[in-house]
Amino acid sequence: MKLCHRPLLHFSFLVTFLLLLFSLLSLSRAVSHSHSSLQAQPTPAGENEKNVVGFYRRERSLLDDNAAGPFDDSPPFVNPPNPFANSTNPFVDSPNPFQNSSNPFQNSPIPFENSAIPLAAERTRRNDPLNGFKKYTNGWDIRNHHYWASVAYTAAPVFVVAAIWFLGFGVCLLLICLCCFFPRRETYGYSPTCYAVSLILLLLFSFIAMIGCFILYIGQGSFHRSTTTTLEYVVGQADSAQGKLRNVSDYLAQAKQVGIDRVFLPTNVQTHIDDIETKINASASTLAEQTEKNADDIQDLLDSARVALIIVAAVMLLLTFLGFLFSIFGLQVLVYILVIAGWILVTGTFILCGFFLLLHNVTADTCVAIDQWTQFPAEHTTMDEILPCVDNTTGQEALLRSKEVTSELVNLVNQVITNVSNINFAPNFTPLYYNQSGPLMPLLCNPFHPDFTDRQCDPGEVTLTNATQVYSNFVCQVSPNEICMTQGRLTPTFYNQISAGLNMGNALYNYAPSLVDLQDCNFVRETFTVVSQDHCPDLRRYSKWVYAGLVMVATAVMLSLVFWVIFGRERRHRLQSKESTPAPPLARPRPRPRSQSRPQPQARLQPRSQPRQRPRNALEDKNNLALVPSYY
Repeated sequence: MKLCHRPLLHFSFLVTFLLLLFSLLSLSRAVSHSHSSLQAQPTPAGENEKNVVGFYRRERSLLDDNAAGPFDDSPPFVNPPNPFANSTNPFVDSPNPFQNSSNPFQNSPIPFENSAIPLAAERTRRNDPLNGFKKYTNGWDIRNHHYWASVAYTAAPVFVVAAIWFLGFGVCLLLICLCCFFPRRETYGYSPTCYAVSLILLLLFSFIAMIGCFILYIGQGSFHRSTTTTLEYVVGQADSAQGKLRNVSDYLAQAKQVGIDRVFLPTNVQTHIDDIETKINASASTLAEQTEKNADDIQDLLDSARVALIIVAAVMLLLTFLGFLFSIFGLQVLVYILVIAGWILVTGTFILCGFFLLLHNVTADTCVAIDQWTQFPAEHTTMDEILPCVDNTTGQEALLRSKEVTSELVNLVNQVITNVSNINFAPNFTPLYYNQSGPLMPLLCNPFHPDFTDRQCDPGEVTLTNATQVYSNFVCQVSPNEICMTQGRLTPTFYNQISAGLNMGNALYNYAPSLVDLQDCNFVRETFTVVSQDHCPDLRRYSKWVYAGLVMVATAVMLSLVFWVIFGRERRHRLQSKESTPAPPLARPRPRPRSQSRPQPQARLQPRSQPRQRPRNALEDKNNLALVPSYY
């Protein structure tokens, strides 16, 4: 097994170096591309005009295939006087709209209405793998599968890194497993330098992985809050527009019920109200349902991405900590288990990094497209998938019917004032007589001409704004028979009926500007302007944080896996070197020269001790030796 480690380590170093280089290049390319494309926002008007003219120059052949004569750079949108008058070809002999003008679009609220100019055309100019790797030129269009293919191609380097890592490191693990069946004993030397360097690099990459997990967690939280706030704002604007349409529909329905002294709106006006009510309700439902559906789909995607990022950050942090801990304490079995788990997790992190790079590019494309659309609005574009405009026909008809009903209500009130309230009828003219007396009532100002254009009030007329307050001064006190007992021109019943008509007319008149905004998509343009200026910078910043955090975590953990194995090997060799080194021999006494003689110890002058005498037996007495039998 030891024999296999050396070539595998060389191969791992090579693979990890290539992966790191590839990751850094793809990251720098993506970040620089996004930064260069977004740094110039908001785009100056002159640049937009130049881009528009350039696109118009490229697409002129599609607009007029049969045009004859010299080519002119003038776009087809020019302020009055109309350059197309008395000309069979609108692109011939047309004056230059940019001459002596700083901004030719300043007087045109919707210069590109009904045009098909792509949004963010320059930024989305990428290779399309579904079209033979040709450049994609249709701009930002989330309904076009070629757009998604071109965006996905920008994340291809990250997916390639994931594939190389998965296959390369998998081959390394497979070879290590095969070498376990053919072990060979071989003595390795111990290098303190390699041991120290591997430990330092292990500490470094573990620390970088922890920092990357922290950046990833903070970035995903900030990105999720930014996207949620943006979606809530867009949905709120859609709900506001829907509420305005619903209010107009309700006011029109109530106007049908307005009657003064049993006099109601004309029958044809009531029929018009019924028709426009159906259209308004359908348009409001479409606006609410489509916006809500798109917001829910985007929110579900973001919630799923958030959960995945949180799991990745937590698991990678735990993996890094345990791997470092097991490597330091030499738990090789647990280290190899974590290496196999980390091998799969790093691959998944790189794949998630590729998907988030795709999301980052789509977010940046959307911000650029929104910024261009706010400067040059167009109908029936992909922006309808985010916040659709109200149908122009429905908006125009709703505005027309609101003016018509307001005018009819004013006429109805003026008829009652002229023919009933301001006439002093005789008592026998019942029910028109109710003892009218006092100063005459002023007429109500009709804010529209018969053709429904704006009209200035004549002197002495009462406006809709303060009509109820003015007419309240002409109310009399009545008897039980509804006969005025005091001076006045209106009974309380008549006043209440007139006030109901005045309130309906005033409400519809005040909602006319809102209907104009809905008609020409001003509310959409205002919404996208706020999104572009206030929300897009945070979206771009935090999506970049998440992508950078994913790359940092994946790369650091990838290198940590390698150094777990390297440090474990160096640690094992260090221990083996200590165990295999023989103990040093014990020091022998130095031999003395033969010429020297060992000094003799001096005799100790001590008195010789007398042996202790024991008592003699009778058998041992010299005098009695004869008595002892001798056996020898």
